[in-house]
Amino acid sequence: MTGGLPHCERMETLLTPNRDRVRRFIFENQPVRGHWVRLEDAWRELRAHADYPPAVTELLGQAVVASVLLAATLKFRGTLTFQLQGNGAVRLLVAQCTHDFRVRAVARCDDTAAGALSETDVRFRELVGDEGRITVTVEAEEKSLRYQGIVPLTGTSLAESLEAYFASSEQLPTRVLLAADESHGAGILVQKLPEAAASETEEVDEAWKGAERGMAELSPGGLHHASVEELLAKGFPGRDLRLFRGAPVRFECRCSHGRVSGLLRALGADEVRDVLREQGSVTVTCEFCHRPYRFESQDIEALFADAGPVEGSDSIH
Repeated sequence: MTGGLPHCERMETLLTPNRDRVRRFIFENQPVRGHWVRLEDAWRELRAHADYPPAVTELLGQAVVASVLLAATLKFRGTLTFQLQGNGAVRLLVAQCTHDFRVRAVARCDDTAAGALSETDVRFRELVGDEGRITVTVEAEEKSLRYQGIVPLTGTSLAESLEAYFASSEQLPTRVLLAADESHGAGILVQKLPEAAASETEEVDEAWKGAERGMAELSPGGLHHASVEELLAKGFPGRDLRLFRGAPVRFECRCSHGRVSGLLRALGADEVRDVLREQGSVTVTCEFCHRPYRFESQDIEALFADAGPVEGSDSIH
């Protein structure tokens, strides 16, 4: 059905939430596919215990969206890690997404440089510097397979660097738009199908040029407010598209009271009790999500008296 979705898929779309979800779409009878993602609750939960300057928050949100889009293009069971290293205010940024779209992320900044980044319109190169690289690592559960692709930071945005990654590591022409702010993150990607990327026929070439023109009609700012249906209608009017229900995306860090309890036991009773005497309590903060786990004196005594995991007291510390 040209110019919209078939009736059954329209009904399906009405029942599909347009938040915290990644959705796939295809161009019917053309060698082009795409993915769209929008994060709201998952994005806010991810930063519940972190406090980044606005510009760093924006870049981190774009990286989380990028990790979801990357994972959506692959067939694997395991974890995909999207890592950016630079020599600007942001020295290291890591976003992880599993095959079932559980995400977590962290940014490491130069404190002095990051303190000056008070505006969200700070340019990409001011954040990451003039040198750096993106590393994408896929650790699959099947037979402990591991794949890694590394490309230098390219252009004036994270989206351009992601496009360069696909061109270099995957040999797939790809166009990407990313956006993020304090409330949500969103992104859209279109890509030549792998089997069509090696073909240079006139029909394939024209189909891809049409997809590129459609992406040029969209803007990162438009991702903040428009639904996926509105974006596709604006960027690709008259195209016969099929939009799938997709999958939910949620925040999940690997830290837990049990893991922290095991860490404290590994340090030993004497060392942990020394910290308790000096500070009055023992607080361990997850390096990834910044969630603090606080243990009072009674928790510490129970920790070393009982071989099972002990749940300490939560505290924003």
